[in-house]
Amino acid sequence: MARKEPAKKEPLVTPEGEGRKSRKEILLERKHERQMRRVRLAVGAVLGLILLVVAIALVNEYLVIPGRPVAVVNEEPISLRDWQDRVRYERAQRIIFLENQYEAFGGDVGIIQQFAGQTIMELINADDIGQTTLNIMIEEVAARQAAEARGIVITDADVEEQFAESFNYFDGESPPPAPTPTQTVMPTPSLTPITTEVITDTEPIATATLGPTSTPRPTATPVTAEVYQQEFNEFMAQFRQYDISEAQYREIVRAQLYRQRLAEDLAGEQDLPTTGEHVSIYLIIYETEEDANEGAALIANEGYLPVWNTIRSTPPDPEQGATAFATELVWYTQEDLVNTVGPSLSAAAFELPLNTPSDILVEQFDPETPSYLIIQVSGREERPLSQQALDSARQQYVSVFLSSFTAGAQITENWRGRTPEQPRLDQKFLQSPTPAPPQQQDVIPPDALPEIPPLEDQE
Repeated sequence: MARKEPAKKEPLVTPEGEGRKSRKEILLERKHERQMRRVRLAVGAVLGLILLVVAIALVNEYLVIPGRPVAVVNEEPISLRDWQDRVRYERAQRIIFLENQYEAFGGDVGIIQQFAGQTIMELINADDIGQTTLNIMIEEVAARQAAEARGIVITDADVEEQFAESFNYFDGESPPPAPTPTQTVMPTPSLTPITTEVITDTEPIATATLGPTSTPRPTATPVTAEVYQQEFNEFMAQFRQYDISEAQYREIVRAQLYRQRLAEDLAGEQDLPTTGEHVSIYLIIYETEEDANEGAALIANEGYLPVWNTIRSTPPDPEQGATAFATELVWYTQEDLVNTVGPSLSAAAFELPLNTPSDILVEQFDPETPSYLIIQVSGREERPLSQQALDSARQQYVSVFLSSFTAGAQITENWRGRTPEQPRLDQKFLQSPTPAPPQQQDVIPPDALPEIPPLEDQE
């Protein structure tokens, strides 16, 4: 039997140009390559896992989370995305208001901070405006649901008509006539003939510096289609600079129209009153309690109307500084008086007998300085409510009606920590107001002073 020769191992071949390597070196190199291949595979797997986690996080943050509800109203969700878009709109609306005020008052930040401080604070505290916006959206959804249940539908044509009416465009027709106010005899003093000032707004009476007020729109004058489109584009351009689209604005107007139509429908069902008790009052405002006590004593001696006439007809003296202010409020409801001069004065006006001076009343028109008032009721009667009062009554009723819908709304915590802070408020509104420059005083040159003789010469 032939003996088998042992198999010979093939010689290890080294690449050309590298010289001959030992078998050990070649084995080590191969082992190293296998290890590096494993490392590369491991690193690739880790990087792939990281990319997968990042992708999942991005999908979750930008696709899943924005679709989650921040509130549910009768099984209808309000998504985080829609709420964030609305918050940005609310911020843009307030910033546009402040910018318009800044331009109207020549950059006087002090006036804006004084009379629009609440708006500025809302823009600073993001969660405050976020909570307010969420409440608004919940009520809007409830109003739309209630309106649709009554067969009310707001179409695109309704929204377009609302836009056109806001800019006095009536498609070539005349605007609807404004309601003619009922002419009535106004109560006036029977003493010194003076011009009686009638206050028709419902803003609080300010005894110090008057603040900015919105300019009333002029009487509606029909405009052409070209003018309407130009004005509308200019209006929307203010929102576009803050990334608010026209489509979003149209949906907000649609929501407001749903509430308005619902209020009209409910008012027709409930037959809300169209008349109410009104009063007319004479009013004297004092800056200090001491002045008010002196005024009360003077009224006790001379009567209310003579004192009122004297204050009302006396021109202000800038050097002495006026400490009393007299005016007249003609035919106000109790709610109007609360909004204008405060609750205590309103209550007194509807309790006092006619032509009887009140005690000294205190109202806090200024947060730091109280005002002291003495009033006298000159008339009280049942009168038709103003359109503003009727609208206010409707809105109050619809709010009560909607409370049953909004009470069951489920608010989640998904919005916490996700309130947009864009667009941001310009830092110019947070700066300290520039103090007024000191008035320049006349300087008397030394050579113009009279020469004073020495004391011994005076003796």
